[in-house]
Amino acid sequence: MVKPIDIEIPNDIAPEENRAIVQLENISKVYGMGDIEVRALDRVNLKVYAGEYCAIMGPSGSGKSTAMNVIGCLDRPTSGRYYLDGVEVASVSESDLAHIRNQKLGFVFQQFHLLAQQTALENVMLPMVYAGIPLAERQERAREALIRVGLENRMNNKPTQLSGGQQQRVAIARAIVNRPVLLLADEPTGALDTHTTQEVMDIFQELNAGGITIVMVTHEPEVACRTQRVVMFRDGAVVNDRVSPKDLHSFAMG
Repeated sequence: MVKPIDIEIPNDIAPEENRAIVQLENISKVYGMGDIEVRALDRVNLKVYAGEYCAIMGPSGSGKSTAMNVIGCLDRPTSGRYYLDGVEVASVSESDLAHIRNQKLGFVFQQFHLLAQQTALENVMLPMVYAGIPLAERQERAREALIRVGLENRMNNKPTQLSGGQQQRVAIARAIVNRPVLLLADEPTGALDTHTTQEVMDIFQELNAGGITIVMVTHEPEVACRTQRVVMFRDGAVVNDRVSPKDLHSFAMG
């Protein structure tokens, strides 16, 4: 059983009435110039509220990965405004942006990006080094995060001693250890088999039940169906930001 994150979301407040963690206002991202201009994002408007669990879907080239990069402060929009937890971040300095990424965001990718010579515990401790957290607290929080994802017996194992699912659990623990306001997952089950995918999705679901806000890019309908809301992208624009997971198949087919 995954231990919930210690973030309280009032049960009687719907996500729409809660604070917006992600607020994109007329966000465009343009590459190139003139005749070779490519509009990866075209005036995108999107809100994700505290406590939500959203999937972003769309065909290849739809803009979903570019949107995720903007939301994750890994890329800057060409125009528009982006508010992360109420702070306008589209025009802040690079150093401030790096600080925001470290303090407010957690990332989980398809590839686990673990340091091969470091133990699971040491990998999870790494983001806290950049945050300037003292060693004793780093160790304690890393242990807590690994327990939350069910790896209390694998803390001293290196990545080569772990299965793919266990490595992704380490990556999730690393993503939540700084207690971010938003967890971003980019195809987190893309390298996993069906059984392990379900185990990892159970972890995301329980973390969300504990109060953490999650935005996940996926091309797998069975993964998106485990979320609360699906945002559909096409041709750089949001074509529907309120697809119910139970209606996902008919929406995609239609």
